[in-house]
Amino acid sequence: MFNVVIFGAPGSGKGTQSERLINEYGLYHISTGEVLREHIANGTELGKIADSYISQGQLIPDNLMVDILDDLLEKNQATRDGVIFDGFPRTVPQAHALNEMLARRGSKVHAVVGLEVGEEELVKRILKRGQETGRADDNLDTVKKRLDVYHSQTSPLRDLYIAEGKYHGIDGTGSVESIFKEIKTRLDKEKND
Repeated sequence: MFNVVIFGAPGSGKGTQSERLINEYGLYHISTGEVLREHIANGTELGKIADSYISQGQLIPDNLMVDILDDLLEKNQATRDGVIFDGFPRTVPQAHALNEMLARRGSKVHAVVGLEVGEEELVKRILKRGQETGRADDNLDTVKKRLDVYHSQTSPLRDLYIAEGKYHGIDGTGSVESIFKEIKTRLDKEKND
């Protein structure tokens, strides 16, 4: 089992690189954003609660996200071989909860890939994505709120994972292929150590 967290600000390329990591390593992909958007689209009770936070550019409460993830890990056999966590954890308490969830299953987070991209580039990417996909939360006002939330609540995770010796900072600018090549080099070394 090999578990990877892909980490970075909104628009840093987590989804794009996750797809390549899934194909390369056969990992099960858990994108909390996709899970939440699916609940919102289906009008579930969870979707309604999630939408009240997401539409304001806020994070979902930790306990709610942890329950969703724990349920996904429990019900899906494909997660037994390894998971790429895309969009989770987003806070230090979520990181501790993830460690506990994985420990109960006899595993751990093996590596954290941190895609590092400057703020101006992030805004440009997100606004472009919003125009291409029609995602309602990809507008300038919400983007600024999401980046503020990221800097205040999510970026402290970087320090936590550095202290744990799991963080691999990757320059998230350049071609998709060159970024992936750097990620693969780091993860292959991690898997072989």
